[in-house]
Amino acid sequence: MAVNAHAASARTATARQPRLRIMVLGLRGVIDVQGGIETHARRLYPLLARLGCDVEIVQRSAYYPRERRRRGWRRITLTYLWSPRTRIAETAVHTLLGVLYAAVKRPDVLHLHAIGPALLAPLARLFGLRVVVTHHCADYEREKWGPLAKAVLRAGERLGIAFAHWPIVVSPVLKETVETRYGIDATLIPNGAPMATPRRTRHTLRRFDLQPWRYVLCVARLVPEKRQHDLIAAFQAARPPGWKLVFVGEIEQGDGYCQELIAQAARDATIVLAGYQSGVALHELYTHAGLFVLPSAVEGHPIALLEAAVYEVPLLASAIPANLALPLPRNRYFPVGDAKALARQLEVMTQGTAATTAERRALHAAIRANYSWRKAAELTSSVYRNVARGGWQHG
Repeated sequence: MAVNAHAASARTATARQPRLRIMVLGLRGVIDVQGGIETHARRLYPLLARLGCDVEIVQRSAYYPRERRRRGWRRITLTYLWSPRTRIAETAVHTLLGVLYAAVKRPDVLHLHAIGPALLAPLARLFGLRVVVTHHCADYEREKWGPLAKAVLRAGERLGIAFAHWPIVVSPVLKETVETRYGIDATLIPNGAPMATPRRTRHTLRRFDLQPWRYVLCVARLVPEKRQHDLIAAFQAARPPGWKLVFVGEIEQGDGYCQELIAQAARDATIVLAGYQSGVALHELYTHAGLFVLPSAVEGHPIALLEAAVYEVPLLASAIPANLALPLPRNRYFPVGDAKALARQLEVMTQGTAATTAERRALHAAIRANYSWRKAAELTSSVYRNVARGGWQHG
């Protein structure tokens, strides 16, 4: 695909090309909201702003009380549109309002993220908008959705890929799925890995009564398909002496799965629910973790694993296609949902050295070599410029 050739000279070309007006729709918010797509946007769009894009991100007002609403962040314009904060209607209503808003504002490119919002790609095309869709994950595989919601998400995948001027996918697994299922070429732009910012400070560890290198860390949304309950069962079976299990993820009030995790933590002092963490606090938790575990049943392209790898934290991950695509040693995987197998690996990894320094540094180097936010921004900028001047993959 021509995108790679364009990306090589993206920064040079930016100096002599007009700035593009890009509108971004589909995420809940770019600041202080946890989620893979939200992290993707936080990393990607400040770089695109430096590459000649005037970016406007349309956020969901329900996540931002009026006193916390900022109009700009890192050269990005922030807009707030209403949506109900309910599982079924939130995405659909916000995306509909966002497409109508885009039809009035007329950006050079409307970028829809995820297959739920992609359901409105045909409407955006009907309004004459130029549309890019990024497919982040097969959301219809998530446990929380019923048959009707899964059918709607499958329709969103099909319509988003078919009606986008240029479809993007974040993993080789999704690229193969799209091209096999729909016969449509999609541009692969993987998520990047951040620069590690290790912290010598331990304020967050003291706050949660943690000892350096004596806790297992899991950073993920607290939802059933991330399978934190499997990790709890495995940790309680292994019972590594002197270790704790730390979950970083927003605790949503009234959510049934969060309530189950809260109840389990209340009965076991070695389980710590740290809530949503970012910035220095998250850097401290990564820096001093003894082991990072991602037990997910569903992933698109696991940013949290990439982050842990650049901090050189020993890793364990479920053996699902998205995780297997990363350059981890084969003995660092376990069957998804198999708490007994995970418990055996926890026993091994928490006794003595979990991974040699050479192994951790080699993984760090491989991740840094293959997953770059700068490269992702350059590739995305090239897609935008192709679409803005009338190019498309199809349609």
